[in-house]
Amino acid sequence: MTIDLNAPDPKLIKKNILIVDDHPFIIEGYKNAITRYHPDQYEFIISQAHDCKSGYDLIQDGQSPEFDIAFLDISMPSYEEKDIFSGEDLARLILEKMPSCKVILLTMYTELLKIKTIIRTIQPNGLVIKNDLTFDELLFALDKVMKNDKYYSQSVQKILNQSPHNLIEIDEFDKQILFHLSKGTPVEDMPQYIPISLNAIEKRKLSLKELLKVKSGSDEELLKEAKSKGLF
Repeated sequence: MTIDLNAPDPKLIKKNILIVDDHPFIIEGYKNAITRYHPDQYEFIISQAHDCKSGYDLIQDGQSPEFDIAFLDISMPSYEEKDIFSGEDLARLILEKMPSCKVILLTMYTELLKIKTIIRTIQPNGLVIKNDLTFDELLFALDKVMKNDKYYSQSVQKILNQSPHNLIEIDEFDKQILFHLSKGTPVEDMPQYIPISLNAIEKRKLSLKELLKVKSGSDEELLKEAKSKGLF
């Protein structure tokens, strides 16, 4: 009888992990930490993607496993054809298809509004500011999420403790208007991409300028202010 020493231990608990990040060295860091989490108890099967399109394709692929945990970078190259503009949109997609998947979002954003919007709209199991990210931090986040706890990194907690004065709320249509403005899409062409009327788009754009106190009234200034507040 031949024993395969490389065969997986049948007693190990299998967990399917998805990592989507546009920096390959960060993906390797995630994998390095994940595979060191209780190797005597778990076997992690890791799938990876490097932008919104490849992440979308993996999630939609009928051959992909049901993911247990997804690590998603928020800022990545978009997949406009499918209206996937960020890791937030991938999170919505995966939670729609795999509602039991635990989502850990990673971001460079440190604006109170952006952090609150992520938590309110996605309700992730974990949220980590990338500047907080170390090997130990990632292991700690994974441990908390594996134990069905929520994990917010230290910087997230500090941001949430800020005074919520002048908190600004925008919805998905506003985000899409800002996105298409940033891509140079003429306003009159936006109804092709956003399912509201041209009149509604123009009114929303005007409201955004008033909301963000854009004094010059220019689209460039609107985009600058919206970007600084992490609105898109």
